[in-house]
Amino acid sequence: MKELVKNVLRGLHIYHPLQSGYRGIITLLLINYYRITYFKYKGTGFSCNFCGICYERFVPEFPSMNIEQAINSNEVIAGFGENVYCPNCRSKNRERLIRAVLENELAIEGKKILHFSPEINLSKYLKIKAKEVLSIDLEPEFYRPIDKEIIKADATKLQFDSESFDIVIANHILEHIPEDEKAISEMCRVLKRGGLAILQVPYSEKLKSTIEEPFINDPQRQESLFGQKDHVRIYALFDYLERLKRNGFMVKILSPEHLQAYKKYAIQEKESVILCFK
Repeated sequence: MKELVKNVLRGLHIYHPLQSGYRGIITLLLINYYRITYFKYKGTGFSCNFCGICYERFVPEFPSMNIEQAINSNEVIAGFGENVYCPNCRSKNRERLIRAVLENELAIEGKKILHFSPEINLSKYLKIKAKEVLSIDLEPEFYRPIDKEIIKADATKLQFDSESFDIVIANHILEHIPEDEKAISEMCRVLKRGGLAILQVPYSEKLKSTIEEPFINDPQRQESLFGQKDHVRIYALFDYLERLKRNGFMVKILSPEHLQAYKKYAIQEKESVILCFK
């Protein structure tokens, strides 16, 4: 019944506007709620590198009961923890981490950037700093409130010329894509020689091999296996690095120890940043 309703709404071209409107209302309510409830923590401690507001603590997020087995037993670095969302602007730890790296480790001024499934705060920052930013997604209408110029693109068969972009950013995208190596190869193809890709994914250093069912279509089972209803894998870190390398990338890892310099931004604990060069 749920899928039938979705298909009817899609046929009427109102599914995505309704979803986007619903998400927007929920986000606005949450922002206002946390601004009020976290006001007592304001002033010291962590600093959001998007809005600049400081709080003693940020908003936590932990795995729900239906996914905690997959996340905790496999020790997945997936964005959960004590200090996840900024109480003022609701930036997420993984957004703040990427901005910190872009701002302090790399140069994006004058660059042409391809941004997959744009996060709202990171998207705004990139558009201010870079020469040109092109946002893409397989279902772009979901992201229209973030970037009204976003276009439709399939990561496994991108419509852009080879060596078109200086930087590619795909933050927590590849774990959704059945044919992930096709997507990695395409991301490498459209990246300029000497360019950089940031392709963060949830990963486990405990796993010896990646857990995956690429063409699964069972949201309940996907939550149980992979920790989210639209994920098709949990990457073993070593295996993920090998997939990047065999599809054209050279890899440099910024370790959690290296990233401690950005701890003040309430970044994801224990997460490495994987820089992919061509």
